[in-house]
Amino acid sequence: MTASIESTSVRRQNVGRSAAVAGVGGLGGGRRRRITPGRVLVVAALLACSVVFIYPFVWLVSASFKPRGEVFDNQIIPETFTLQNYVQVWQEAPMLLWLGNTVLVTVLAATTVTLSSALVAWGFSYFRFPGRNALFGLVLATMMLPGAVTMIPTFLIWNAVGLTDTLYPLWAGNLFGSAFYIFLLRQFFLGLPRELFDAAKIDGANNWQLFSRIALPLTKPAIIVTLLFEFQAAWTDLMRPLIYLRDSSNFTIPRGLKSLVDRYGFGGEWHWEIIVTASVITTVPMIILFFLGQRHFVEGIATTGSKG
Repeated sequence: MTASIESTSVRRQNVGRSAAVAGVGGLGGGRRRRITPGRVLVVAALLACSVVFIYPFVWLVSASFKPRGEVFDNQIIPETFTLQNYVQVWQEAPMLLWLGNTVLVTVLAATTVTLSSALVAWGFSYFRFPGRNALFGLVLATMMLPGAVTMIPTFLIWNAVGLTDTLYPLWAGNLFGSAFYIFLLRQFFLGLPRELFDAAKIDGANNWQLFSRIALPLTKPAIIVTLLFEFQAAWTDLMRPLIYLRDSSNFTIPRGLKSLVDRYGFGGEWHWEIIVTASVITTVPMIILFFLGQRHFVEGIATTGSKG
């Protein structure tokens, strides 16, 4: 009896090994069969598009290490490598002050618009009240208005309260939310099971606890996507600083770069090496931020379409 059991066990092990080998072979064969001319063309096209999009930044980084006379020689590897540009740019412009202003404005803008938009989106998704759909449609309709339509009235409001040439107009408007972010977050909130909130209310949770302790943590990818979107928008915003800022001590990075272009680019001095170096310094933080939040960014974008 024992010998029979051992013999059966040996046969099962042999069958398992054979199946494993066959599986590996089949997997390898399957991989070989999937390499088709069409797949090769798709990969080649993706690589070509990647090169097209990456090349401008690679050129910018390369130009920042070149002396003045070689900035536009179109050579990726500098013939004359120098770090003097990165020393000179801090001497020619208050980059640290501009970076500080930009970080302050960006953090405040991203935080305020995310919280305010999340509150409004939560109200539209959770509460049932007459005219909810019509009011939500009205909010979405505001996205149809071009920014130029509200630019002058908004400036007159800030000028009337005496806050022009300050950093407040660059971020305080986000306290009232954004129609796009409200729509984005509402889609996530609608995908949450309502039974979860009903059970929490039975346990004694109030509406604020439902929002802050349940809804927000469950929509973390959408919150991070909103933060990243607004962070990038505020970091690269040039229009509002051009309208509201006059004192160079209040300049943000885009406004400061514009002043450098006016001074060293088209102002007659033609020190483009300073401009490209400042551009690299201001672009790198956004690249780092994207890589840090890439997983949540992709997850948030991928799951947006699956929410009701």
